[in-house]
Amino acid sequence: MEFVIKISQFLLSLSLLIVLHELGHFIPAKLFKTKVEKFYLFFDIKYSLFKKKIGETVYGIGWLPLGGYVKIAGMIDESMDKEQMAQPPQPWEFRSKPAWQRLIIMLGGVTVNFILAYFIYAMVSFAYGDIDIKVDSIKDGFFVRNEILTDLGVSTGDKVLAINGQSVETYYDIRKQIIAAESITIENENGIKEIVLPEDFLGKLSDSDDRSFFELRFPFVVDQVVDSSLNKLVDLKNKDVITAVNGQPLKYFDEVENRLKPLANQTIEVDILRDNQTIRRQLQVNNDGKLGIVPGGNLSDLERLDYYNIIRKEYGFFESFGVGFNKFIDQISGYGVQLKKIFNPSTGAYKGVGGFKAIYDIFPDSWSWEFFWGITAFLSIMLGVLNLLPIPALDGGHVMFLMFEIISGKKPSEKFLERAQVVGFFILITLVVFANGNDIFKAIFK
Repeated sequence: MEFVIKISQFLLSLSLLIVLHELGHFIPAKLFKTKVEKFYLFFDIKYSLFKKKIGETVYGIGWLPLGGYVKIAGMIDESMDKEQMAQPPQPWEFRSKPAWQRLIIMLGGVTVNFILAYFIYAMVSFAYGDIDIKVDSIKDGFFVRNEILTDLGVSTGDKVLAINGQSVETYYDIRKQIIAAESITIENENGIKEIVLPEDFLGKLSDSDDRSFFELRFPFVVDQVVDSSLNKLVDLKNKDVITAVNGQPLKYFDEVENRLKPLANQTIEVDILRDNQTIRRQLQVNNDGKLGIVPGGNLSDLERLDYYNIIRKEYGFFESFGVGFNKFIDQISGYGVQLKKIFNPSTGAYKGVGGFKAIYDIFPDSWSWEFFWGITAFLSIMLGVLNLLPIPALDGGHVMFLMFEIISGKKPSEKFLERAQVVGFFILITLVVFANGNDIFKAIFK
């Protein structure tokens, strides 16, 4: 069932982004009276799952879900229709249109991607608002388990004061800035110190099975008792909070392992908070120092237990457009920083580049419209930015040549554009193979 939910979200998001991106090319092409021969969701190599001709355009769904396309008459694209290009230009063809019209047609796809992302952020802000946590309310620091961080001297209980010398006020600030971090200022019982991250920090993180950074410390909230647990028959309920072991207070779940190891194969007494009342239960610790209890907990639990200063913001309809714009700018600038690191081999960030499997893994196991739309907005930005890269075969490559034509007044020859398209196509295929190869490598060897 989890697979069905994840793949449904993945395909729905991908289909939505592809159709709207291609509509961004299709609409201005039609406005400028340019013939559009095909409009396809997914690729129709050899055959189509569905197709229907309406007017001069064939609309269809291909069988290979790696993208989609519109085939515009008289345009040198991935179809490499040399037969058509060998004919005299016709007034309804792309190549016969003024450069400024061709530029608008080529920029239409990424324009729609950016507008879509902005609109989603605005509507999600209006519908769900925002939830954040003030950093100064995290009195006992963060939970740190990633060995890359612990090897640098960071440990559970450390507080984050600043990233790259810029103070952080909320938990979202930390999550937003950590990708571009070069230094982190932390505070613990020994004082304040600055941790300088290695240049290949992102590369090391990509190689690691653990992608966690600074995690919130949660109480020991009971989710369920496993069937093989020695405590299966004990009166334990979902949302029970274990607050003490043998009379000693237990505030965070990350303290459980060290507390229980010396008590292996023993019976312990625990205090449990249930419906604002404290009750006591006897529990068995197995020979591995475990209770056989699956922990749970979410922000609602943290809020009801008054662990942190949780900020909830709601926005009016018109106010949400300003909030959505700020989120859009934050995401697009953050993704720009990530790309810069990816294209710098010394950072090792390229190891984290993933393909369709990586995108699939982003979606949660349970259906959440809030998460779905948030992920779709980010993917829309990613699709827009990547399409603007000056690589022939991408929109950015066509835009590059059109800008040259507009500035110089000279149109590149069709022969040159055909060769550039071939080169761009091989670059694009190489990038796709590399990204999806990373997915395969991680799946097999990690």
